[in-house]
Amino acid sequence: MEVLIKPLITEKMTAVTEKYPSRYGFIVDRRASKSQIKKAVEDMYEVSVASVNTMVYLGKRSMRYTRTGFQTGRKNNFKKAIVTLRDGETIDFYSNI
Repeated sequence: MEVLIKPLITEKMTAVTEKYPSRYGFIVDRRASKSQIKKAVEDMYEVSVASVNTMVYLGKRSMRYTRTGFQTGRKNNFKKAIVTLRDGETIDFYSNI
């Protein structure tokens, strides 16, 4: 199981990171626990994690009109983790672009 799926780089998460410089967001596997998320972030980015907050989101409903009528469905559910690092530590997501 791959714990970290991708980092969250959105306008809302960027605003949180600017207000609290040691907080970063990740999309994680839904089965991952807080301790697994903490270990994965520490191993991948070589930082020390102070705390992990998680939340599970229900996928949004989607509907579109086609020739055969309305097609309804649901986007994927996902789990988001907000990771707080110890003082003075940062993660640079743009370093390897």
